[in-house]
Amino acid sequence: MKIRTTKKTSTTKRRARRRGPLATVGLLAVGLAVTGGGYAAVAQIGANDTEATATVTQSTVDEGQKLFQANCATCHGLNLQGTDAGPSLVGVGAASVDFQVGTGRMPMQTQGPQAQVKTVQFTDDQISALAAYVASVGSGPEIPDVEDEVDATDADKVSNGAELFRVNCAMCHNVAGAGGALTEGKYAPSLMGVTSTHIYEAMITGPQNMPVFNDTNVTPEEKAEIISYLKYVETNSSPGGFDLGSIGPVAEGLFIWIIGLGAVIGFTVWLGSRAN
Repeated sequence: MKIRTTKKTSTTKRRARRRGPLATVGLLAVGLAVTGGGYAAVAQIGANDTEATATVTQSTVDEGQKLFQANCATCHGLNLQGTDAGPSLVGVGAASVDFQVGTGRMPMQTQGPQAQVKTVQFTDDQISALAAYVASVGSGPEIPDVEDEVDATDADKVSNGAELFRVNCAMCHNVAGAGGALTEGKYAPSLMGVTSTHIYEAMITGPQNMPVFNDTNVTPEEKAEIISYLKYVETNSSPGGFDLGSIGPVAEGLFIWIIGLGAVIGFTVWLGSRAN
């Protein structure tokens, strides 16, 4: 009985020490130290990442500003405010710069009814820097990421896109996206060979004479469907044979009357001369 009492007393003392106020305080201190240390480490990593991103962004903006002042400020002003030779770029957004510069339309070689497509004069990094600088001055549409949404093999997307294109775009760009003439020396360019990103940017920025199709008029999904249709037309040949540039029935009719009938008449005259 004495041995059992001693063991019971020893066990009770150990439990008492474990539950004592000092033990509780110690456990809380250890828990706080571990939690605080972990939070500080994560916060420091996040701060380092943010600082690095900010440095890259500011560096890109600075590089874009230098490029702008050297190549664009003559027409658009040192502060993007615009001049008599070019409009203000405040608020046009990165997407507008990426489209205009990325397709070679800007800088313009000569003044005219509209900017002509030509060889791109800047690298991709320089275009990104110019876009970042313009976007830093005034907010506007950002460069879209649409490549994954475009699928020229999806029958539903192509079908829906064809209907949307016919209703919203075909009156200027032709039902096959081949382009067409407008007034005062202006024209709607061909959409064949144009990247999906640039087509999307044109819809949200409205370059030249093109209206802006915001997300209320044409949703992002519908824009991707329109591009899917254009990419389908681009990658599939005309089922009727030579498409004559896909510029419509008037051109095809003129071809038949002038070239076709002219060939028939010429062949008839040749046969008559041979008979004589």
